[in-house]
Amino acid sequence: MFREQIRPAIMIFIVLTVITGGVYPLIVTGMAQVFFHKQANGSLICPGGGQCVGSTLIGQNFDDPKYFWGRLSATTPAYNASASSGSNLGPSNPALAASVKARILVLKAVDPGNQALVPVDLVTASASGLDPHLSLAGVNYQLARVAGLRKLPEAAVRQVVGRNMSGRFLGLLGEPVVNVLKVNLALDGLKPASQP
Repeated sequence: MFREQIRPAIMIFIVLTVITGGVYPLIVTGMAQVFFHKQANGSLICPGGGQCVGSTLIGQNFDDPKYFWGRLSATTPAYNASASSGSNLGPSNPALAASVKARILVLKAVDPGNQALVPVDLVTASASGLDPHLSLAGVNYQLARVAGLRKLPEAAVRQVVGRNMSGRFLGLLGEPVVNVLKVNLALDGLKPASQP
């Protein structure tokens, strides 16, 4: 009787292992490659088909003032996708207040003439610590600085921002956001106004 129960249990285990550990993953991976190739491979950005410079899903650390800066990263090292996590610091935590003050000082130092209030997403990390997007307020706060340092008309920079903006989800939820990496790459392709 024991043998009659063990043999079917082992056979079921083997069959289910092959189906769930082999056949199913191969089918799902194959369908993803056919129908969602870009997303299945990480939504990578490879300008001109050359070397990939990042993903539309993961922020990058920009600290040169001629670039738009994104949200802070809560991961170590910064924007490490394998360590995705938020800072988990509450609004009353002194460490969060110190971090926000330090970031405001840095933003004011690179753009001393800007008297506007610093948008909250420029001084805080997202829940994942990897957010590649910035609010329109965060972009507009930096627009004059980026345009000036690149010697580009602000209208030209606004056009680039508009082309890399995502609207509300289903037209209702959330706020419009801008992908910082895509905007910075597009701006690198523009010539300053002083060049022919």
